[in-house]
Amino acid sequence: MKLSFFDALLEKDLIKRAMMGQFSKEELAFRLVPQFTLEIIRRYLRIEVEGLENLPKDGAYIVVSNHSGYSGFDAIMLANEIYLSQKRKARLIAHKLWFFGKPVQIVSEKMGLVAADTNEILATLRNGEPIIIFPEGESGNFKTIDRRYRLQEFKRGFTRIAMISGAPIIPAIVIGAEETHINLSQIKFTKYLIGTVIPIPLNILPLPVKWKIKFLAPIDLRSRPVDAMDREKVFEITRKIRHKLQRELIKELRKRKAGLSGKSSVVDADSDLP
Repeated sequence: MKLSFFDALLEKDLIKRAMMGQFSKEELAFRLVPQFTLEIIRRYLRIEVEGLENLPKDGAYIVVSNHSGYSGFDAIMLANEIYLSQKRKARLIAHKLWFFGKPVQIVSEKMGLVAADTNEILATLRNGEPIIIFPEGESGNFKTIDRRYRLQEFKRGFTRIAMISGAPIIPAIVIGAEETHINLSQIKFTKYLIGTVIPIPLNILPLPVKWKIKFLAPIDLRSRPVDAMDREKVFEITRKIRHKLQRELIKELRKRKAGLSGKSSVVDADSDLP
């Protein structure tokens, strides 16, 4: 049975330990406070989760999701739902800037982040750990509100990694993050520093929009390791996965209305599919 963090607090007597000063500073900073905060956010966003049965109970797997809302809440909440369901920590694949300098690297590693490096990702999977990847990168979570739920171009590295490692791909969609943290525009510094984009948000505090997270059926590429170096095959598989996620987004968006506006949040995203 899946327990909330409040249930876990009562079961494991964490409150008593905290009151008696039995937590180290590291435990407080990287365990108790984050988990407590996540449970509050989870309830605030009224997160609905579907498809948890599609997550393998053991072994490595790769969650591939749309990236939305400039804050990165989607990554954190995906990892949190996996932890609550399986008591397993899914590692987040993060931009290499999160590992720039020793102090930043230490904090990032304690947070469970893995650098977006093929060798490091493969090592994590070979260790049997699940990972979460956003193939859109910053183009996804920094896109403006008028482009909400329109998937941007997918980077193809996750497909090659799935082929080489044999880890199944679990497609996932997050709905609600686009309206929780609204991005109005962006500033690009690609002329000076490749891949650097700064969002211009409407709000800092998250708006109370109901979220839905949905995990789809696994995609098994174990039989295709030799195709990992075939650019055309990798491109085609990546394209099909992107289309699958986009159509699932459209399907779910047609079931609901944007949390605050009362207007339909459906986008004509089919027009963006090549």
